Amino acid sequence: MRGVLGGWLLALVFAGGALADPPPGAAPFPPELEARLAQALETSPSRTQPRTRHRMPDGSPRYTNRLILEQSPYLLQHAHNPVNWFPWGDEAFAQAEQLNRPVLLSVGYSTCHWCHVMEEESFEDPEIAEYMNANYIAIKVDREERPDVDDVYMAAIHAMSGRGGWPMTVWLTPAREPFYGGTYFPPRDSPNGKRRGFLTVLRQLSRFYAQDRLKAGLRASAIAETIREALAPPPSVGVPGSDDIKRALAHYKRRFDAKNGGLSRSRKFPSSLPIVLLLRSYRRTGDAELLQMARKTLDAMRRGGIYDHLGGGFHRYTTESTWTVPHFEKMLYDNALLVVAYLEAFQVTSEEAYAAVARDVLDYVAREMTSPHGPFYSATDADSEGEEGVFFVWTPKQMREAVGPEHAKLALSAYGLAGKRPNFERTHYVLRRDLSVEELAAAHGMTPSVTASALKEIRAKLYQERAKREPPLLDDKQLVAWNGLMISAFARAGLVLREPRYVEQAARAAAYLLEHARPHGQLARYVRNQKPHGTGLLDDYAFLEAGLLDLFEATGDARWLADTRALQRDLDARFFDDEAGGYWISPDDGERLLVRAKPASDGALPSGNSIEVMNLLRLYTLTTDGDYQMRAEMCVRVFSDSLHAAPTGHARMLEAVDFMLDRPKEILIVTPEGRDGAEPFLRELAGVYLPNRVLVTVSESEAKALVPEVPWLERKRALRDAPTAYVCEDRVCDLPARSSKVFGEQLRKKPYPYPEG
Repeated sequence: MRGVLGGWLLALVFAGGALADPPPGAAPFPPELEARLAQALETSPSRTQPRTRHRMPDGSPRYTNRLILEQSPYLLQHAHNPVNWFPWGDEAFAQAEQLNRPVLLSVGYSTCHWCHVMEEESFEDPEIAEYMNANYIAIKVDREERPDVDDVYMAAIHAMSGRGGWPMTVWLTPAREPFYGGTYFPPRDSPNGKRRGFLTVLRQLSRFYAQDRLKAGLRASAIAETIREALAPPPSVGVPGSDDIKRALAHYKRRFDAKNGGLSRSRKFPSSLPIVLLLRSYRRTGDAELLQMARKTLDAMRRGGIYDHLGGGFHRYTTESTWTVPHFEKMLYDNALLVVAYLEAFQVTSEEAYAAVARDVLDYVAREMTSPHGPFYSATDADSEGEEGVFFVWTPKQMREAVGPEHAKLALSAYGLAGKRPNFERTHYVLRRDLSVEELAAAHGMTPSVTASALKEIRAKLYQERAKREPPLLDDKQLVAWNGLMISAFARAGLVLREPRYVEQAARAAAYLLEHARPHGQLARYVRNQKPHGTGLLDDYAFLEAGLLDLFEATGDARWLADTRALQRDLDARFFDDEAGGYWISPDDGERLLVRAKPASDGALPSGNSIEVMNLLRLYTLTTDGDYQMRAEMCVRVFSDSLHAAPTGHARMLEAVDFMLDRPKEILIVTPEGRDGAEPFLRELAGVYLPNRVLVTVSESEAKALVPEVPWLERKRALRDAPTAYVCEDRVCDLPARSSKVFGEQLRKKPYPYPEG
């Protein structure tokens, strides 16, 4: 059979399916591989629209490499570079060993602007590609597909240079140990000679590796040991406490940008100031400064250019301190996390503007970032038409033509184009919304209601006009972890805003992933083209579990709790460190990398261990299963030294510590039959900021069926055949409440302060 298949593939090649040219400087592909590449090219959209400037007269790509066999949109972007790219795997390192060559590892993601720049400048350059192909084995990795690989070599970059980012460029030995690295490299030396170009670095390191293999190996081994210490530290002996939270808050106060919100730095990331931790600490301490910091930052972001005022959703970060000029990519995870922050701020302040942002972001995701089957896409690019930001920015002339003379002055004033210099490339404007409806009404001699109506019409016209432009690239892979975060956002919004459609959206995505991203009972990393791909990692399990728990609270449907516990059993069996505590990033049966990391610190995303500790605490509070509590305590203990040393790098873990230092409430709303009578109680709950709690909403018959999973439901009844709420702490309950008013009073009891120490 194998001979027949091989003959058929070779026949395909000779029948006209052969590749145009081998990558320059690379050996010809083996016939069987060439046939596979040609077959993949034949069915690929890139055959007629290749992402490369190297084309045949008929427009087809001149070069094709192994990345065309992959599923990652980022890897497929590079499938027609003249570089002879390999995907991460044993084949590449075996060839490096056989040819006695170093490995050039390039890590990025599909919507990364500077990754595109380096591709265009270096990986599309025939001279650079030829040198790489003749002297290196080149590997391309999608950091979103393989965050375990990214974590290892990002730790190496930090060890070598003290900073990191993407694109990440690392030189490795065939044993996968790094000996040099950096981020973006310009293609050639600067004219003044102060900065080395990529081609120069490639030549120097190739000579270094060839002439002093021993020194390169010793350097690589030393860096590898540093990585092991950083990513898999020895277990701690202390226990995190309120002092760690207080030290983190003191740091945020010192670094706070009182003028613009966020932290005082030249670039602004939404994740750099953990709003949720500020709000939770404000609840426990009453420190008004914490609330002011959170509100200042949330207001600055929703008014600034980091927010897409026409389509909804937040961009990745801004390149300056006023939240005005962003890198224009939109990431699913940023928007999921920010929805939760705005929802919690709405609960704390009752400020409708925060609820409006949450709705706007979720409506954007439902409209533009949701697959036909329910799960959510990963990201959209910063670039379109070959340039960054052109889809999003405007000139006054474009805006006037889009809205017409009736609304032109109001539009220019509302979006920050009137009387101000262009804020993007000296010719265009990133839109801002600095003036309230009332301020705009006063300035234009209109009533607020007429102004609001006009602004709604203006936004619709601008959105329709913008839709005619070439849109940014969509990364359509559906990452399980990021979907888990967005499922949480939709489920929580449905509960807080009393919007059933949001809960339905979350349930649809969750149901699809549980069916299609769980082959053989174990999670995959992502779904694309309705097929699972890759091995599920810690954050896939932890983030999806968190989403399912939020769905359980939003619906009362026992299915979601059962699915959470099933995922938790798999996670405990394959990821948990039974000796020291904490969860490894990869499973016991996964690929063995240079280091098996145990992540605890937050970056753009929360660490998987931080989210998992909160999952365990919620599961323990729901089920009273002490095994969950034991694992949660082991987790925080194993990371206590790193948390003591850098509390601001562990903000999400500190949220779990806040939960542990509180007396979480167990809330039950039970109805005679069906759940219609629960609505007044749920509306009361929605208006209370009570993050450290669990919620069960069920009928009497459902409560009885759920007792084996949630024992404290036993003997809880709908008194006098009317909906009844129970508010408990450590299984000790207030008197049953048959009115939503009494229920609200029980919920609003003064929270416990942080204990000393």
